[in-house]
Amino acid sequence: MITVSIMLATVIQALDGTIANVALPHMQGNLSASQDQITWVLTSFIVASAITMPLTGWLCDRFGQKTIFLASIGGFTVASVLCGMAGNLTEIVLARFIQGVFGAALVPLSQAVLLDINPRERHGQAMAVWGMGVMIGPILGPTLGGWLTDAYNWRWVFFINVPVGALAFWGVWKYIHAARAARSMRFDLFGFATLSLAIGALQMLLDRGEQNDWFAATETWVEAILLAVSLAFFVAHTALRPAGQSFFDYRLLRNANYVTGLLFIAIVGMVLFATRALTPSMLQGLMGYPAATAGLVTAPSGLGTMVSMMIVGKLVGRVDVRALLAAGFAVTAFSLWQMSQYTLVLSQADIVWPGIIQGVGLGLVFVPLSAATFSTLAPEVRAEGTAIYSLVRNIGSSVGIALVQALLTRNVQVVHASLTEHVNIANPMLQDPAVTASYGAGGAAGATLLNAEITRQAAMVAYVDNFWMMFLVTLSIIPLLLLMRPPRSKPDPAANHAALE
Repeated sequence: MITVSIMLATVIQALDGTIANVALPHMQGNLSASQDQITWVLTSFIVASAITMPLTGWLCDRFGQKTIFLASIGGFTVASVLCGMAGNLTEIVLARFIQGVFGAALVPLSQAVLLDINPRERHGQAMAVWGMGVMIGPILGPTLGGWLTDAYNWRWVFFINVPVGALAFWGVWKYIHAARAARSMRFDLFGFATLSLAIGALQMLLDRGEQNDWFAATETWVEAILLAVSLAFFVAHTALRPAGQSFFDYRLLRNANYVTGLLFIAIVGMVLFATRALTPSMLQGLMGYPAATAGLVTAPSGLGTMVSMMIVGKLVGRVDVRALLAAGFAVTAFSLWQMSQYTLVLSQADIVWPGIIQGVGLGLVFVPLSAATFSTLAPEVRAEGTAIYSLVRNIGSSVGIALVQALLTRNVQVVHASLTEHVNIANPMLQDPAVTASYGAGGAAGATLLNAEITRQAAMVAYVDNFWMMFLVTLSIIPLLLLMRPPRSKPDPAANHAALE
């Protein structure tokens, strides 16, 4: 019952990161907002979550895990109601910010609780359950959001959280026994302030960079300088303070498994969310797929993820996690290679099968990576460790999405310029009767049609280049698995099956 309760909380938080995406056009019209303004519905949630997430460890130390869990679920559910009731842009952005503040602790706390209530030999199965909850957001969010918006209206994208949040709150209140707060950590206000500024500046830079033409805009320079200065102050400040008095516990960085795990989860975040961002826009923009159909052909990747997670959860502890991770990254790389072979002539099966294969690969990675990352981590730093782990995954996804979108825009322009060089009277292909009939013999209408087709071809090349880049990144990190030590298989005497410690 503890597992069911905390996974309900994980699912609503993971869903809300993506479920509102498809409802944005409806919100824009209903709330009288511009296209630039309505993106703050997404940005405010992301920034609030990123800033608040590192607080999880200190809050649990101060008030106890159960108290923070209940406060997070309750606050998130109330904020969801406020989002659904919003009457203008300011109200919904403020409600989404509150939702992000309360929801930030849900994912890392659910991971910490599952690790606490299961002995070490069952951590693989526990992380399989947790991984399915985390993965369901980017997989089902757009599909569920599209259905709710079409069948009812965009407000139900938020109201759907209320019954699920109420069940999660009741389960955590009833089945988790409150443990006494340790209160061994002092709140480092300066450390928190500088880290919050750094994370907020990074998120704003990534979210608004392309819209502002990156460093051609003053805003981007301000965000970059603020990021560099605040991060430098944070590192210098926390490095000089002893453990327990610093906002970030540097003992985490002495653990090779944990540091390696952070690197890998950043890559997983980049590949997972960047692919999820690219594929729907490619299907709708280049191939004319309706939003619902695009969601349906990309959703089966979640089936591959869930099946592989259930299988690999039983293998962790029996098979070297490095072998499982190598297999997972190799399968993911293969799926990205398949995507790099895409053309403008694709069947739905050409979209579904690489997605399923990628889902299998990510499932093979996610579970053993979580188990290996925390296998050698002391229980007293586990809450902070899981919060940083989730934060790095989110930052990785933000970087990945910003990178592929920037490369997509740039490469479309580069390839378009390259292709148009061949559109001249000396090209015999342009004298072909079929081409002349389709695009006219030099008229303005024909030139417009020809330019549209060149843009379409250039965009397809740009998408393929992005998939190729992610294939190379995924393949190149496999040798780094040698840095990771396999977790011990002996039982964990500190685990308590009945209550949280």
